[in-house]
Amino acid sequence: MKIYRAKAPLRISFCGGGTDVSPYPEERGGMVLSTTLDKYAYASLRPRKDDSLRVHSLDYDIVAHYHRSKLKYDGELDLVKAVARHFDIPSGADLFLHSDAPPGSGLGSSSTMCVALVGVFSDWLRRPLTHYEMAELTYEIERVELAIAGGRQDQYAATFGGFNFIEFLSEATVVNPLRIHEDIRNELAYNLLLCYTGGTRLSANIVASQTRSFVEKKKPVVAALDRMKELTLEMKTALLLGELTRFGKLLHTAWTEKRKLDKKISSTHIDKLYSLARDRGALGGKILGAGGGGYLLVYAPFRKKHEVAQVLTEAGGEVVPFAFTEGGLSTWSVEA
Repeated sequence: MKIYRAKAPLRISFCGGGTDVSPYPEERGGMVLSTTLDKYAYASLRPRKDDSLRVHSLDYDIVAHYHRSKLKYDGELDLVKAVARHFDIPSGADLFLHSDAPPGSGLGSSSTMCVALVGVFSDWLRRPLTHYEMAELTYEIERVELAIAGGRQDQYAATFGGFNFIEFLSEATVVNPLRIHEDIRNELAYNLLLCYTGGTRLSANIVASQTRSFVEKKKPVVAALDRMKELTLEMKTALLLGELTRFGKLLHTAWTEKRKLDKKISSTHIDKLYSLARDRGALGGKILGAGGGGYLLVYAPFRKKHEVAQVLTEAGGEVVPFAFTEGGLSTWSVEA
């Protein structure tokens, strides 16, 4: 019997997050600049001969048993249930799930896990999907079927992988892969720090609040989202041209705009960490994802990088090594 496996990369969003959340893209068009990194969400599936769906989730420390035809949404592993229901699985299966980053970390781990799940079920049942079909199906499962507040960027980033400029239009989402010279990629990685702030958050709550503000057409929120689109274009240009000092400074400008979307995006602890990093020479940075906790991304020129890392660690942060990756979702199988 075969065991089917999938892994999908987590992502770093440099700018534009929020403009991918409906109804903003349908009304004004959104855009995000992002890349994936060498941290992944994993799913393994072993078919069963009975109707039992057995799920072991390391991230939530849950081992659960379900009947494949009785998958009711109750807040426990609903993502797994929704994917299994979509594929109308013909038999039971054993699933083992884990991620290199916890849910609520700001690296898109929940959506990335959904991509891995769709990938492993698709491979098992021999129902191939294009990258666009894969990403859009993942979006539909999360945002429509389960009504989890959020945008589209994570599903597309995890499916396609690499550096992308993603446009969210009223009629479609378009992924534009960026051809960045290896020297620029290496130098960018050399000047970036990824720091775990020590806490996670429920991103859907922050996104829902931000969305209400946009729907109510609160001027500061609308203006901030519009400005973030402009900054996304500027950052894309700076990145392609290798103007990384400018890129780092634009990260700071983008963070000041992102903070205007909702008061829960930052916190006293996050503000302290960011202020300490800036005082030691960091040019810019931002909390990844919806905000409120998780990972802080900091651009610090290499001469100052060790000082910034030290002060972040002393203040309770955890600097985490990472590297960029070009590939997106991968699936494969092995004999049990």
